[in-house]
Amino acid sequence: MTETTGPGVIRPAAGTGPPALAVRGATKRFGAVLALDAVDLEIWRGQILALLGDNGAGKSTLIKCISGVHRLDEGVIEMDGEPRAIHSPAQARALGIETVYQDLALFDNLAPAENFYAGRELAGPSWLPAGLRFLDRKAMTAETGKLLDRLEVGLPNLSNQVGLLSGGQRQAVAVARAAAFASNVVILDEPTAALGVRESRRVLDLIARLREANYAVIVISHALDHVIDIADRAVVLRRGRKVGEEIPTRENQQRIVSLIVGGEG
Repeated sequence: MTETTGPGVIRPAAGTGPPALAVRGATKRFGAVLALDAVDLEIWRGQILALLGDNGAGKSTLIKCISGVHRLDEGVIEMDGEPRAIHSPAQARALGIETVYQDLALFDNLAPAENFYAGRELAGPSWLPAGLRFLDRKAMTAETGKLLDRLEVGLPNLSNQVGLLSGGQRQAVAVARAAAFASNVVILDEPTAALGVRESRRVLDLIARLREANYAVIVISHALDHVIDIADRAVVLRRGRKVGEEIPTRENQQRIVSLIVGGEG
């Protein structure tokens, strides 16, 4: 349930506490180019926020600042109401923020479990020095299977290399991997790009299950019909500025399109 608290500001009903993630006055320059101009954004747990805008609107720059790839020149990022310094992807991950970019960053020659735990491998026994421990492939596969089952992601065989999976299955593995290690926010960059209708539907259903699992989910998408299907709120950027915020519905679809292309706002 949502309520409007001011011009262009939409949030869950009162009593839900501070947002899981808030960006205040986000400003980023690349030389003479102002990529972000005092952008504000808030998202609560159990909510899907769509980030909309044409190419060059500032969407990717904003999520890269949240993810620690870029540093803000001005502005503050808050987690649960507390200001946080995010100066690297490792710091973002330590704060429970996981991002899935369009290239998915999967290793095609590895199985899903090996992709899940790449760089965070489970090894033992614990009494051995770190450099002498053995990879616990059985535990990694079991934990991966449990998460995939919880998120209702069906894969024909967990031992198959990721490169042998369909586009939708690969996307599902990348999203599930993010959910495995995120404690607060999952960011998805064009999660249904280049997928067919059936595979897109499966990925959208998976994203909806992330909301049910109480994650805060940010989705960048050019597919407005998908946004209307799953998003609770939509923030529109244009030329680095936030120009509007709406609850996406069929009835206000044209209003959102106008904000994106500059017809109003």
